[in-house]
Amino acid sequence: MRRCLAALGVAALTVPLAVPAQAAASAQAASASAAAVVPCPKPKVAPPPNRPPRPVPPPDDPVGSAIGGDALATHGLVVPAGAKPPPAVTATTWMVADLDTGEVLGGCGPHVFQTPASVQKTLLAATVIDKLDPKQRMTVVPGDLNIEAGSSAVGLVVGGQYQISTLWLGLMLNSGNDAANALARLAGGGGADGVAKTVAAMNANARRLGAYQTHAVTPSGLDGPGQFTSAYDLALIARVCFANADFRRYVLTERAQMPAQPKLKKGGFQFQNENKLIFNYPGALGGKTGFTTVARHSYVGAAQRNGRRLVVTLLGAEARPQRGWQQGASLLDWGFSLPKDESVGKLVSPDDLAPTPSPIPKPDKAAPKAAVTQAKRDDSSQPMSFAAAATVALVLAVTPLLLLLTQRRRRRPGRR
Repeated sequence: MRRCLAALGVAALTVPLAVPAQAAASAQAASASAAAVVPCPKPKVAPPPNRPPRPVPPPDDPVGSAIGGDALATHGLVVPAGAKPPPAVTATTWMVADLDTGEVLGGCGPHVFQTPASVQKTLLAATVIDKLDPKQRMTVVPGDLNIEAGSSAVGLVVGGQYQISTLWLGLMLNSGNDAANALARLAGGGGADGVAKTVAAMNANARRLGAYQTHAVTPSGLDGPGQFTSAYDLALIARVCFANADFRRYVLTERAQMPAQPKLKKGGFQFQNENKLIFNYPGALGGKTGFTTVARHSYVGAAQRNGRRLVVTLLGAEARPQRGWQQGASLLDWGFSLPKDESVGKLVSPDDLAPTPSPIPKPDKAAPKAAVTQAKRDDSSQPMSFAAAATVALVLAVTPLLLLLTQRRRRRPGRR
């Protein structure tokens, strides 16, 4: 077996075969740490009456929950050793991270499955904002207005013509679900299956980013069966969004104008950014609000202070005693109060998750006859070659897993 591997030039690949044992050990460690859950600070407020039941989430994945660091595999609080306690918020889960370095400063159940509401629009932006020309004009079709009755809409009209940039403003400022449908349809080719294609692309992009707790069913974040995300995943997605200049400009826009549609006898109107962080928090970079009766309040926000940019993500919050953006602001204040070198984990990058390319070169299309003859004479060695191929396949399968498990924090965190 070893001789066969050496002949293939993959002798070094015999070492990682111990990875499954390492993965099992890490999974056991993650499970053990998750068992010692430290409660997150919560305000003493009564839950709202008639709150609908939460959707049943998928089962926890001990390995997936440790993406970014073993300390993040908890349903409770994780903060740096010796750090002051974070503020009490109603959010079920939350996380604060550095947009530039990727260091996770702290969180509450960072990898716990939650329903997203409209913060899912950040995944739509991360997936298609570079695919659409903001100056292009489009025409609204009836399917774009196929949204849940009573849900947020920016006021697009069938037959109306708008620039793509206006749709992005309607999406980010006013959380327009009609704008989400229109953008998704266009990014998916403009046909009847455009939205479905874009949702599939959103899910593929989430996996590429390492956002493995995220599964989109709608482009807008309107509730759908099996639709989930996590505070950690939202931070990964937000990091991509805030790296885009157009996104930063849209989410910092205070108000925008919806153009009139003279041919349809529809007047124009002004709409305002619903994210109050940009009006009330010094250094605010913008973000996204969200709410459905099932998901409750969700929020993504970012700010800069003293050359440092932080992002906060929170899910499953109530509006009292603080609204979602206010809870985000208090968590940002807490994050900025920590030293720059504090960390409990790391936001992974797609490069961290890239599979190792196959070490076996692809054969030439036209093999020389002598080589074919030699191959026929060596048929007796084929069983050994199959074994070698199986070994290579196993290594390629577990290498991304090993990469996930080796994301480590720079300082060993404590839990409070």
